[in-house]
Amino acid sequence: MRHIDEYRDKKLVDVLLKQIWEASKKPIRLMEVCGGHTVAIRKFGIPALLPSTIQLLSGPGCPVCVTGKSYIDKAIKLVARTDTIVATYGDLVRVPGSGSTLEKERANGADVRMVYSALDALEIAKQNPAKKVIFPGIGFETTSPASAVTVLRAKKENTENFYFLSAHKIMPPAMEVLIDEEVQIDGYICPGHVSTITGSGIYEGIVDKFGLGCVITGFEPVDLLQGILMLVRQFEMSSPKVEIQYKRAVKPEGNVKALKLLDEVFEQRDDWWRGLGIVPKSGFKLKKEFECFDAEENFDLELPEAEEEKGCICGAILKGLKRPADCKLFGKVCTPENPVGACMVSAEGACQAYFRYE
Repeated sequence: MRHIDEYRDKKLVDVLLKQIWEASKKPIRLMEVCGGHTVAIRKFGIPALLPSTIQLLSGPGCPVCVTGKSYIDKAIKLVARTDTIVATYGDLVRVPGSGSTLEKERANGADVRMVYSALDALEIAKQNPAKKVIFPGIGFETTSPASAVTVLRAKKENTENFYFLSAHKIMPPAMEVLIDEEVQIDGYICPGHVSTITGSGIYEGIVDKFGLGCVITGFEPVDLLQGILMLVRQFEMSSPKVEIQYKRAVKPEGNVKALKLLDEVFEQRDDWWRGLGIVPKSGFKLKKEFECFDAEENFDLELPEAEEEKGCICGAILKGLKRPADCKLFGKVCTPENPVGACMVSAEGACQAYFRYE
């Protein structure tokens, strides 16, 4: 337990809090763009420990939350076929589409199976050669390499009945768009798991273009408080930079092997984010040589444009403009057991984190 206990040490927490209170003089708004950070910040009660000068905002750090209804509608259209199996991560089955969810479709007899990895979905395809098996790939740079490995293996093994429906997203373009929105952001608590893959260099553009500090932070109380202290000191000294607090997991160069896999299998494309709309070069699409595995290239997925749920303010929450408690549905109509919007579905969603820990 040492590697957990030392990052939850009360003496270290007290020292960091004292330094934060002494250092923070000017009002500062810091946004985390990682669902794991959103949960940890609420779970450990971090906002209640900070001086009034520091405001924490939750951004689009939950991959389930930023995935649009149109994507779910495509998955539902695919599973409605009699010759298909949709093999998906469990947290996607309850995300609302325009009129249903994958969970409801499964209850009505559709073949929807929950898997722990893309390779599990590939194995299902090999075991069911008469079926077309579709894996909905969601997530940021953290999960994208696993999808790349799976597509490469499908090609090597000539598994012709495996398909990939990509919703993989790239974090920095969305972070840049947020700065151009009406919300004021003075610094980013940068995602830990994403950065283990990408390294720290992907945030340099945010510092250079916008003069905002970026600190890659871990997930324990000491991690978060040290990261906040680093951002506060940058802000007070008007010296924004990219720093790594989470040095035990993140290297400046990232995971070189994983980045090579991403470059081999994917190309960038414009993609839709809940709350932000179309963000240029913020998504991953399979390269042309892998189109035989691309569900969008091999199935008719033309559908009407999906509309967001009335009364749900998930989009504004993901932009840091609103908090979950500002939503009239929060905790009443919309709960983890009966989610109306995507931000309440995922365990990493801001609404569920606020609901469980606020």
